Order: sequence, then C-alpha cells, then structure tokens
Amino acid sequence: MAVVNRTPDSFYDRGRTFALDAAVNAGLRAVDEGADWVDIGGVPFSPGEPLPAEQEADRVLPVVEGIRAARPDVIISVDTFHASVADACLAAGADVVNDTTGLSDPDMLTVVREHGAQLVVTHSLTTSPASTRTVVPRPTYDDVVADVLRFLTGRVETALSSGLRADQLVIDPGHDLNKNTAHSLELTRRFAEIAALGHPALAAVSNKDFVGESLGLPKEERGEGSLVAAAACAFGGARIFRMHDARGSRRALDMAAAVLGLREPIDPQHNMGDRNA
Repeated sequence: MAVVNRTPDSFYDRGRTFALDAAVNAGLRAVDEGADWVDIGGVPFSPGEPLPAEQEADRVLPVVEGIRAARPDVIISVDTFHASVADACLAAGADVVNDTTGLSDPDMLTVVREHGAQLVVTHSLTTSPASTRTVVPRPTYDDVVADVLRFLTGRVETALSSGLRADQLVIDPGHDLNKNTAHSLELTRRFAEIAALGHPALAAVSNKDFVGESLGLPKEERGEGSLVAAAACAFGGARIFRMHDARGSRRALDMAAAVLGLREPIDPQHNMGDRNA
C-alpha cells in the first residue's frame, strides 16, 4: 500500500504532493515501482484544526478519479473518518475505506455496506467525532497488545453485526496512533497475536516516530528501519504494508514472502545444474 498525502501538513511529505498533478503522479509512480494499492489521504492523523468534510473531499476525490482513470486495476483506498468523504470516493472508484479513528463516524458502516467496499478497522484512541485530531497526552495501556486486540475485536463484531461480511474487513493495530515508541515496538514484536484474529492484518510502520526514536534518526533517514519493521510484521503475519518507498518495500517484502514460502523465487539457478552457478 503506497501513501499519497494531498495535504500541506503531512508528517512525512510536508506538502510535496499537495498539488493535484503531484498527488496523482505520485500514486502512478508508486504503482510503476511495485505498489499494488494506493492510499489517498487529505487530512493527517496528527493533532490540528479540523478540516470540514467538504474540503477534505475536494482534496482527495480528484486524486481518486485521476488514479482510477489511469490504472483501472490498482486498489485504491481513501484515508478518511468522514462517511460523506468515503461515500463520494467509493462512488468515484475507490475500493477501500481506511479509517484510522476506529469508526468514529456512526454512518461509516452504512456507507461501506451500501458500496460493498472493504474497510480497514484501526485501533486509536480518537474514536469519537469530538476527539479526532486532538492530543492524547501520555497514552497508557495495561498491556498494549491485549488492549488493541480487545478494541479490534469489538469493532469487528460491530461491523459484522451491521451487515458487513468478514471478507470485507482488514485490521490495523495502529502503530504510533496514540501510542509511544515502547507500545509500537511491542505491537511489532507480538504482531502474530494481531494476525491471529483471522482478518488480513495491515502494518503501517513506514517512517513512523517509533522507528526514528529507536534509531535516533529524522524522518528522511528512517527508510532502512522502516523496512526492518515491516519485515518483522510480515514474519508475524502482516500481509498488507502501508509504505512510502514503493520500490524498496516491494523488494524487501517480496524477499520476506520468499523466506516465508509465500512466493517462489523468480530465477532459481544456484546449485541447480551439473555445475555450480
């Protein structure tokens, strides 16, 4: 899953893909570099002033339309917690809603059900309209993995009881979302417990603060650490990876998949003939 942020204040892109052409081109370039999926967002998760849903839709809808027109087969998700934004983007050709607030909008499940779309259910503590984009000071958990599992299980049950099918759901433990570095490292180490819920599990670890703080590195130098974190999650059962570096992530995660026996080597020659290769 490649990342396209059409926002002037994203934590990583810093407005580099805010212009419409830049956002569409970034998504298409990521597909050319190996991404199967493009995630388009118009509002960062980080604390800040709320953006009206109409303005958010104005940002993300034309990006969805541009990428869909150029790449009919790519998976497109919209990173939003507003049901109205999700509705417009799904109608325009998006396939998935990536809601990082754990269903804070009570109408979101209805929209997803009516479109037959997929939904990423993410753990965070900003789970009501009043708490989105607000500071959660010093979040604490008795056991972060157990608490995340409890939350995700409840949200999945709510989604299923609303009429969604199990195969419409993806789960995300929400690395760094209202969590400190120790929490995110614990989620990474114990990702197998998240994956054991049985739904496809997403790891959104790219350039996150837990990577930077673990290595003492700024955002622009977290690439290698991000790949290791993604591979660790892969070995724990993650199967979807939200990453900024499409080419590097494709290669690293294809290798992880080969180690796991999930894909065959492309060109097996070494010690395969009468002479050593």
